[in-house]
Amino acid sequence: MAEKNTRKHSSIVVDGVEQAPSRAMLRAVGFEDEDFKKPQIGICSTWSMVTPCNMHIDKLAEEVNRGSDAAGGKGVIYNAITISDGISMGTEGMKYSLVSREVIADSVETVSGCMGHDGIITIGGCDKNMPGLLMGMSRLNRPAIFIYGGTIQPGPDHTNIISVFEAVGGHAAGTVSDIKLKQIEDTAIPGPGSCGGMYTANTMASAIEALGMSLPNSSAQDAISQEKVEDCLSAGEAIMYLIEQDIKPSDIMTRAAFENAIRVVIALGGSTNAVLHLLAMAHSMGVELELDDFTTLGKQTPMLADLKPSGKYLMSELIKIGGIQPLMKTMLEAGMLDGSCLTVTGKTLAENLATVAPYPEGQDIIRSLDQPIKKDSHLVVLRGNLAPTGAVAKITGKEGLSFDGSARVFESEEYCLKGILSGSVQKGDVLVIRYEGPKGAPGMREMLSPTSAIMGAGLGEDVALITDGRFSGGSHGFVVGHVTPEAIEGGPIAIVRDGDRIAIDAETNTITLQLSEEEIKARLASWEKPPPRYTRGVLAKYAAQVTSASEGAVTDKYL
Repeated sequence: MAEKNTRKHSSIVVDGVEQAPSRAMLRAVGFEDEDFKKPQIGICSTWSMVTPCNMHIDKLAEEVNRGSDAAGGKGVIYNAITISDGISMGTEGMKYSLVSREVIADSVETVSGCMGHDGIITIGGCDKNMPGLLMGMSRLNRPAIFIYGGTIQPGPDHTNIISVFEAVGGHAAGTVSDIKLKQIEDTAIPGPGSCGGMYTANTMASAIEALGMSLPNSSAQDAISQEKVEDCLSAGEAIMYLIEQDIKPSDIMTRAAFENAIRVVIALGGSTNAVLHLLAMAHSMGVELELDDFTTLGKQTPMLADLKPSGKYLMSELIKIGGIQPLMKTMLEAGMLDGSCLTVTGKTLAENLATVAPYPEGQDIIRSLDQPIKKDSHLVVLRGNLAPTGAVAKITGKEGLSFDGSARVFESEEYCLKGILSGSVQKGDVLVIRYEGPKGAPGMREMLSPTSAIMGAGLGEDVALITDGRFSGGSHGFVVGHVTPEAIEGGPIAIVRDGDRIAIDAETNTITLQLSEEEIKARLASWEKPPPRYTRGVLAKYAAQVTSASEGAVTDKYL
């Protein structure tokens, strides 16, 4: 039997007399003669001191390197950027957040594509770098594994980053003192790791594990733990098997695997950003996935996890009872997951779950299938004359299932936040934040500051918020984002006026501007498109290339 070619990419870079200059440069970074005969493993680290989510990932990358070298590969560590949503939230800088997903995807494709890596292992810890890393690996379609950097420990009194945002709203409402606010600020973020609830980071880590692209339990390990070290070492060994068997992302990231990921996100009560990111990841892999698929699957999948932001528990507490593997086994046995999907272990999902033990008796973090928090999805795709091509709401039922109110229109997130903190927002208002979409912002900022201020002010059940921007995984309340077409493209959200009545119904999946068709047409006819906010640089390039949020807000669809 002919020997398998495990160096189909690196051999082009380092084999033969003519590649002596390439070898000479690699010797300077630590290669020796024997290393040129080994498969090269590109290890993409998103280490940065920009954010606690990623501050420890350099050490994890070294563990991955040790694991791949021990298994017979030659690891090559390189970096991709990361930004912090939590730090930039509510500022102009947040416009770069979703843009960074595309930059990260481009970086993985560029570096590993250029350097001839035979396999790729990426390590992510914050919201955008996870889907960005998957998108880059998908484009190259070489044997690949994703590792989650892990979740943070909670602060005192069960606090986390959302506690700080909501304390700001409470301070404005007079229910949180200066001393209390400072105390929460000082202690809520005790060290490394991603934000602790089922916010976007933990949502995407769970989705990627359900997709089959990370090793079992990678999504459910503390950032600083021996389990996370072992996850990294194991990935180094697993990548060699994938290379030997030529198992690529296209073998794993199938339509059925994406459906598994969507169902797990729903069961966990995950972030609305999962909709945006899974659409983008599917696009990068060439898998057909549409906004309405979330509705179809959502009708068949219950929400089971009582996790923050709308629930009680943090990811660190879910980890202690077994993570998401027992949940996935329960869903598999109920026919909700496709167990035949291949994973990065080289085994099917069903084979991976065969020996998983159930959750311990008495736990109430994950409900049983016959006692769900919500019988169907909390991720609700709405349509109507205010969002003809769709909008995405996060409705757990705790906020109610419908809202009818009077519009209060704001042309940016900052203006809305000022209105909330000043006390001018009233019960029954539907806050409309527009020109915050992928093209209009540009960058589709997350509205965590205003949603947290609403909750902190005690208005969570009395005010709705709609936007062509998006929401943090930490947002909760009656919120609707991803309104499309966005305002800058002349979507109906652009012509809403103060006092217009807006009705949102999560049972009929509709969002309605209560005006006649003639009035809407007249307003749209007189609407004037504002000039772009940026005319050069990365934000201008992004605005010129990005697709609608209903298509995942990708930048390479029409090239």
